[in-house]
Parts: sequence; C-alpha cells; structure tokens
Amino acid sequence: MTMWCRGIRGATTATDNTREAILEATRELLEQLIAANGIVAEDIASAFFTTTTDLDAEFPAVAARALGWLDTALLCGHEMMVPGSLQRCIRVLVHWNTTRRADEIVHVYIRGAQNLRPERAALMALAPVPQNPQP
Repeated sequence: MTMWCRGIRGATTATDNTREAILEATRELLEQLIAANGIVAEDIASAFFTTTTDLDAEFPAVAARALGWLDTALLCGHEMMVPGSLQRCIRVLVHWNTTRRADEIVHVYIRGAQNLRPERAALMALAPVPQNPQP
C-alpha cells in the first residue's frame, strides 16, 4: 500500500481574543479533523496554524500539544490582513501521512469559518462526528 503525505485544511473562529477562547476553538477544530479522518497522532508530519492578527492571546499549537501531538512539528503565524476578511479566524494545514487518496480527505470548516468554504461545511453536515472522539 502506498503512503502519501496529504494536506488537511480546517478553519474555525474564536469567540474572543483570550487564551481560553483560542484553545477551545482550536481543540474543537482538531477533534473534528481527527474524528472525520481517523487521524492518529504519530501519522502527523507537521501542522501549520495561522490566526488573523486580532488573535494574539495564545498560540493555537498549544491545543494540539494538549491533544498529544508531542512529537509533531508545529508552527504558528498570522494570516494576511485582507480588507473585509473573516475576523478572529484560526486556520490549520495538517500534513498527514496516510494511504488515503486526496479525494478521501475530509477538510473541516466550523463556526464562523463555514462561510470560507460553504461546500466543505455542507459535506461536514452530512458526516456524523462522534461526540467524544479519541485521538
């Protein structure tokens, strides 16, 4: 079986620029990515998180570490400031070693970020997500 490094995208919004709100939103996003794709932490090569510039109270990668991504290369940065773009937005690009084809990857857009990729949000609505996913 051939293994590829695939990109999984996701985005969410935080309710406020607080450590708690950023970690809560990021954890929810990562848990849904894990559940939707059956991700195991040791298969993640790296993850790149960005936030809009109005979020600076905590690094989103802290939420990934709390989920057990201890040996994964993680990086955080700020998103481009584009006029009229979504505020308080957290985005992630996960590089995942998998045997799945690219068209089998489930990208997750939740909360206010559903508007970024409405077609992806509609697909997520069709896929049941376990209430207590295990990483």
